[in-house]
Amino acid sequence: MEALDVLLNRVSVPRLIEPAPDAEQREILFGAALRAPDHGVLRPYRFLTVEGDARHRMGELLAQALIDKGGDVDAKALDKARNGPLRAPLVVVVIARLTDHFKVPKKEQVITAGCAAHGILLAAYAMGIGAVWRSGDLSYSRHVAEGLGLTGEEEVVGFLYLGTPQNPPREPAKPEVADFVSAWEG
Repeated sequence: MEALDVLLNRVSVPRLIEPAPDAEQREILFGAALRAPDHGVLRPYRFLTVEGDARHRMGELLAQALIDKGGDVDAKALDKARNGPLRAPLVVVVIARLTDHFKVPKKEQVITAGCAAHGILLAAYAMGIGAVWRSGDLSYSRHVAEGLGLTGEEEVVGFLYLGTPQNPPREPAKPEVADFVSAWEG
């Protein structure tokens, strides 16, 4: 697939089934992540793969984080949290590893981790692998971070769900570029 086709037509694919990407495909996916723009070459990211029964344990972790937030938590919300990781055969947790650096602020390091996640999504699309980036309140929960083994200087950037597309990818919307670009005249 041509690079510009990937950049102009990648879409999220939320309906995913087995099989998950194989070892060779994962090598390419993570290799694409390692090409993210990276001021200072800090490589301020790492990834966890969650599959098989570990997806159930991740679902329990998310449900407990929802309970720990307090307030009224209904059964439907708990089920959604528990079943979230089961929506794909492979979940990749994208983690920003933040360090104090004289030249590279932590905000830039988080952006780099986000670019690494985007690299995985682009590579997945190019190989015909279905992928969608999910986040939300629970992805930023300290309980979830600790349950996943993150240190105090790490944070979840998002969860990438990967697998075989259940349906062909949808046609992407084509917004007008001019709606998002303007000249600054100083």
